[in-house]
Amino acid sequence: MELKEVAIVGPSKKFLSGVSYYTIRLSNALTEFAEVKAILFRNMLPKRLFPGWKRVGEDLTNLKFDENVKVYEILDWYNPLSWLKAYGIAKKCDAMIFEWWTSSIAHMYLTISILNRKNIPIILEFHEVVDPLESAILPIRFYSRVMGKAIRKLASHYVVHSEADKNLISEIYRVPKEKISVIPHGLYDHYEKVEKAKEVLGIKEEFVILFFGLIRPYKGLRYLVEAFEALPEKVAENSRLLIVGEAWEDKESIKLAMNSKRKENITIINRYVPDSEVSLYFSASDVLVLPYTRASQSGVAHIGMSFGLPIVATKVGGLSDSLGNYIGTKFVEPDAKEIARAIEEVYHERPKKFPVPENLKWEKITKIWKSLLEELAKD
Repeated sequence: MELKEVAIVGPSKKFLSGVSYYTIRLSNALTEFAEVKAILFRNMLPKRLFPGWKRVGEDLTNLKFDENVKVYEILDWYNPLSWLKAYGIAKKCDAMIFEWWTSSIAHMYLTISILNRKNIPIILEFHEVVDPLESAILPIRFYSRVMGKAIRKLASHYVVHSEADKNLISEIYRVPKEKISVIPHGLYDHYEKVEKAKEVLGIKEEFVILFFGLIRPYKGLRYLVEAFEALPEKVAENSRLLIVGEAWEDKESIKLAMNSKRKENITIINRYVPDSEVSLYFSASDVLVLPYTRASQSGVAHIGMSFGLPIVATKVGGLSDSLGNYIGTKFVEPDAKEIARAIEEVYHERPKKFPVPENLKWEKITKIWKSLLEELAKD
């Protein structure tokens, strides 16, 4: 069967997250070989249950779907009729891609999967194997396991972004490895470089260390704060630690930064920032630090690479794969002393911008998706 139409089901910009950006970029990329229908969650969950509920619905990004993508923002967590409507659109396609990052949308995915009487291939694309917040709450953990198992049983194939996640999914969910494909996470290269960004931000220090993204315990911000305190005095006094991101569960790391002995050289932007500010903070920075204790992938890393920044990253989970071909990476253990050592090396080296890895460019990734979808459409 010839592949003509593909349905991608994922989050809209209303509940903006990294997966929202990814859904747009993937949808736009696949228009190179198919008609794409993006079926989006309009109301993903009760607004107050979303950790960043105060910003829900705000216009924070300029990223748009390509004009060739047909967009249907229709899925409501509470409305079964919207689930039926979504299937009515998806059933006319040759393949469906479900973006998976939270179990809050599981009941909608399960309904569409059960309705799939035509046996259209369903690809479950994992952005998060196990969400730490969900796994910590017993009722949600139980719900996630039961619903996730049912959805995985009805899926035709699985996509992850790293070999680490492939092994993890195979081990945890007992999915045969031959049914799992590793397709790299594409670059977030839609941000524009801002000239004289340090000056715009009023930063007087020469060297800017950036932590960016949602602040959660596994992001390891506390290690970076401790590493900043461990830097030699001459390095630290000429540096600024820039912490930019919305704090979810990890308020302790924010307090640690606020009470640091070097707090005068630390700037905290505790909110989800719009695209215009993303460009500004990355343009002003000299090194990006990802001190994570675990990770499936990091959209932040893909922004950093698109800016050509040196990246200090812990060698955990999928980070080894996504940053392995980026020559600007310094891998460390999640340890304050090691992170401090790597930052000091970058400080003294002051490297020029690094080239982006070829395998993370969307034109390369599009070809892999095309091959996979065509193969599944034949079966």
